Amino acid sequence: MSSVAALQPEAAPILACTVARDVSNFDLLIEDMEAELGESWGDLTFADAQVFLGQPEANALEFIAIAVDAQDESDIAQIAAIITTAKDKGVKVILIADEVSPIALHQLLKLGADGFVPYPLPENALHEAIERLRAAAQAAEYADHGAHAPAFKVKGDRDGVILPVHSLAGGCGATTMAVNLAWELATVQKDNPPRVALLDFNFQFGSVSTYLDLPRREAVYEMLSNTAALDSESLLQSMVVYQEKLSVLTAPADMLPLDIATSDDINRILDVARANFDYVVIDMPATIVQWTEAVLSKASVYFALMELDMRSAQNALRMIRALKSEDLPHEKLRFALNRAPKFTDLSGKSRAKRLAESLDITLELQLPDGSTQVTQSNDHGAPLAETAPKNPLRKEIAKLAKQIFDLNKAAADAKA
Repeated sequence: MSSVAALQPEAAPILACTVARDVSNFDLLIEDMEAELGESWGDLTFADAQVFLGQPEANALEFIAIAVDAQDESDIAQIAAIITTAKDKGVKVILIADEVSPIALHQLLKLGADGFVPYPLPENALHEAIERLRAAAQAAEYADHGAHAPAFKVKGDRDGVILPVHSLAGGCGATTMAVNLAWELATVQKDNPPRVALLDFNFQFGSVSTYLDLPRREAVYEMLSNTAALDSESLLQSMVVYQEKLSVLTAPADMLPLDIATSDDINRILDVARANFDYVVIDMPATIVQWTEAVLSKASVYFALMELDMRSAQNALRMIRALKSEDLPHEKLRFALNRAPKFTDLSGKSRAKRLAESLDITLELQLPDGSTQVTQSNDHGAPLAETAPKNPLRKEIAKLAKQIFDLNKAAADAKA
C-alpha cells in the first residue's frame, strides 16, 4: 500500500548554509546562493549556527557563508567562535563582509576563513569563491603529483641573492620577467644547478601560479598569518615545486590586504628564504607598501620595469623622489625598458634615450617585445624556455640570468 509521502521526492541535502544576524539584509547573497545551490542550502542566525555545527547533520556541509556588516563588529567573538567550530568540523568558510573595519576583517581572516568576498557581491564573485573551495581538494591531489614541497634537506647554509621585480605601471611585464628570470636561473647549468625560489608578494592579484600552472596553497595564508613561528621547514612546506627545479611561494588563494604582512613579517620570510636558496626572485605588487622598504633594503638589485610611455616616466620619477625623500637606497634600482624599440627603430631608440636623460637614469636593460608568444606561454602555464625558446624576450632574460649567475659565482670564488 503506497502513501502520499512515498510519492514525494526526497528533500535535497543541505550542502551549505548562510550565517548572518539577518540574512534578509544580504539579498544579493540569497540570490547567488539560490543560483549556485538551488534548494540545497539553508540560513542560520549566529546563535543557531553554533548549535547546528555541533550536530551530526553538519558533517554533510560543504561550506558556510558568514555574512557580516558593521553592526556585527560587537559580536566578533561569537562570529570567531563559529569560524573556529566550522574549521574543527572540516567545514569550509566563506566570509562575506559589508563595510567591516580592516581590523575586524583581519581578525576573522586570521582565524582561517577559506574565502573572502566583499558585499555588495561583484558579479560571479560567490561562484568563483565556491569553485576555489571545490578546487582545493583537487589542488591537494595535484600537489602530490609534482607540485610538492622542495625535497632537499633543510640546512640553512646558503646566502641567497634577493632579486625583486617591480612594475612601475600596469602591464609592464613584471610577473613575466620574474617567472622567466627565476626559471632561467634554476636551469642556468645542468650540473649542480643553483637553488632558486620565486616568491609572489602580490597578495591580491598575484599570477605567478597561473603563469606556471601551479595550485595556490592554503599554507601560504597560514604562514603569512604567523611568521613569528616561521622556520626553514615551514617555509619550504608552504612552497610548491615546478618541474623539480624551481621552488615557488604562490600568492594566497583569496585576495588579501597588502598590509596583512608587516615589514617584520617580510624580513623573516626573506631571511629564511635567503638561508635556503642561492637566488630569491620576488614578484612585487605595483603598489608601494610599508614593507617595500624591507625588500629594497635586502635586495642586491631591484628591477624596476617600465615602458616607453608617459605614465611609466611619471611613475619612475615619483618612485625615485619617494626613495630619496626617505633616504632609502635608490641606487639599487635597475631600470628595465620592456617592449624596447628594435635595433632598426631609430626613432624609438631616440625616444628611449631622451626618456632616460629626462629622468636622469640609465636603462640598463632593454627587453624586446616577445609578441603574442609571451601571452600564449603565460596562458599555457609554462616559461618561455619551454614554449618558445627562440623568442627574443626569452633570449634576453636568459642572458641576464647568465650574467647574474657568473657575477655571483665570481664573487663567491673571490671570498673563498
